[in-house]
Amino acid sequence: MGLRFVMVTTFYPPYNFGGDGTYVRRLAHALLRRGHQVDVIHDADAYRVLSGKEPEPVVEPPGLTVHRLESRLRTLSLLATQQAGHPVVHGHRIKRLLDEGDYDVIHFHNVSLVGGPGVLAYGDAIKLYTAHEHWLVCPSHILWRHGREVCTGRECLTCVLKHRRPPQLWRQSNLLERMTEHVDTFCALSQFSADKHAEFGFPAPMTVVPSFLPDTPPLEGPVRRVHETPYFLFVGRLEKIKGLQDVIPHFGDDAPAELWIVGDGDYAPELKRLAEGKRKVRFLGQRPPESIPPLYRDALALVTPSVCYEVFPLVVLEAFKEATPIIARRLGPYPEIVDQTGGGLLFHDPASLQRALTAVAGDAALRARLGAAALAGFQARWTEQVSLGRYFQLIREAAEKKGRRRVLDALASAAHHDGPRAEAG
Repeated sequence: MGLRFVMVTTFYPPYNFGGDGTYVRRLAHALLRRGHQVDVIHDADAYRVLSGKEPEPVVEPPGLTVHRLESRLRTLSLLATQQAGHPVVHGHRIKRLLDEGDYDVIHFHNVSLVGGPGVLAYGDAIKLYTAHEHWLVCPSHILWRHGREVCTGRECLTCVLKHRRPPQLWRQSNLLERMTEHVDTFCALSQFSADKHAEFGFPAPMTVVPSFLPDTPPLEGPVRRVHETPYFLFVGRLEKIKGLQDVIPHFGDDAPAELWIVGDGDYAPELKRLAEGKRKVRFLGQRPPESIPPLYRDALALVTPSVCYEVFPLVVLEAFKEATPIIARRLGPYPEIVDQTGGGLLFHDPASLQRALTAVAGDAALRARLGAAALAGFQARWTEQVSLGRYFQLIREAAEKKGRRRVLDALASAAHHDGPRAEAG
């Protein structure tokens, strides 16, 4: 007997931009593999309006039902939610889906445009909320003040105008504080993110539930290098907040290796201008997911130079899984990751970045040591088994508090099965 889950999220593939939608899909598929039923409720118009395009469809496995919210009003529908903090246009449908679904667990993710904080009151089930950004405490989501610096104190009105977004009326009320009472557990993907929410006044405690990558069988036999040229790797959106503008100047003709850049974004033209004449900088564009692991595997290190507060970058797990270390800015969750695992080096200025690049490129023993630590850290902290174990522990604790016997019985039953179902314990 499995549980009935529903994920409520603004973005879900293919209608998504980055890590939050990918995480939701990854979690949904992991739950399906464990014999649970999973539905997803998301707002397709949010992606359409913000991207200006229609994505290519994706195929979902049997047992997963996606409820896609769409409206002829589109922009007005999203603006109404953004301003009121409630699902003004789609509220009736969301409420009906949650009431009729007989769900055991409602898991909210990024609800900024699918319903705002008001949607947290909908449905009667165990409720979890995972913070993929800092939207709960930041109108611009990323604590990037005035579009030029990390936020160290609230200047929200002028900041949100700098980001060219309308101020949110609901943030002038106590709506968020009232709605948090409807959620059993708020989850963070890193201790840094949990601490940052507390620092900016979020009223509820947060529990760290580690991110994860799906379990895959190990490669058989010796792994052959596909790329012989020594290179450092960057994978991600090409935006100013990702910090590549501070890395590219280090890759002149005398650089000890090349810099390979995977991804695209609004800042790509500026980065390409910065790289003009630098033969050791290669822009590879967007790549299909199946082509990325060999790029990680052969890289000297993954460079993660974000100048904003990341929550928890999935690219780190993708690199660590391939025993590839990171060279990361000493900011956000990166000190936490490196301190926990020893799987990389940190930098804070151009000189320390240059020292890290030179050391990793020139010392094979150092690379091997950092890579082994990265892989060991991944296996100990961020596998599917570890993450889902913590996830089900939180569900069990909430079920015990609320007296949800069906949930407790299902978890007990799953614990007696072999394979993925055993991870519910």
